[in-house]
Amino acid sequence: MLRYYVYVSTAKVDMLYGQIPPKLLRRLAVEAKVDLKVVSVAVQSPRADTSAYDRLDLVEAYLDREFDVSWMSEPTAWFRGDLGLRIAGYGGDANSPTLMTGRDGDTVVALIGSAHHLIGYQAAPDMHRVGFSGLPSIFRLLQDMPPEWEGQFDVRWRGRMPDRVNVTHDVLRCAESLTVPPVYCEFLARQLMRGTVTREDGRELTVVVGTPLYVAMSDRVPEGPEHGEA
Repeated sequence: MLRYYVYVSTAKVDMLYGQIPPKLLRRLAVEAKVDLKVVSVAVQSPRADTSAYDRLDLVEAYLDREFDVSWMSEPTAWFRGDLGLRIAGYGGDANSPTLMTGRDGDTVVALIGSAHHLIGYQAAPDMHRVGFSGLPSIFRLLQDMPPEWEGQFDVRWRGRMPDRVNVTHDVLRCAESLTVPPVYCEFLARQLMRGTVTREDGRELTVVVGTPLYVAMSDRVPEGPEHGEA
């Protein structure tokens, strides 16, 4: 299966790939249809001889085999989704955060990551790369929003110390106020937090914050221009 990737966290891929037991790695290579000649070298040493996308395929196969990978509406530690994502935070700087957010029915998803993992948006080789995949990053992001983001939102967070309750409300505001066109994507992500927001009309929404292993353009065609939103 070919994927048109928008975002791949090579840092997460390499971290997880290095922890797969060698015997299981061989078995996964067969299941994922990765070139066994390449993997046989990688299992011995060094593992880095495999391509980044081979490693991603093997990590995904490992997660599917060893973990309960759920759907975004009922997320476990690792969850998948298929959603129109509005992507913010390029800012002309590859060493900055990126936020990908969207909504499907009563589920709002926000994926926080590092812009240098966006495909085609690489940092210079000599630039110190800063990671933005942890939950504290989205707290800081909402407290001190980069100036280039402010034009994309009709709310301001500057000067306020966010907490988990505030973050769930703020993520919902992001999803509802971003004006950039959505890109319909599939993704696999690690959950960072989950909460609920009750709107003024009494409708309860689930807000899921995660950090993506990958985001890829989906072949599925959504039903309508704002699929799943209400």
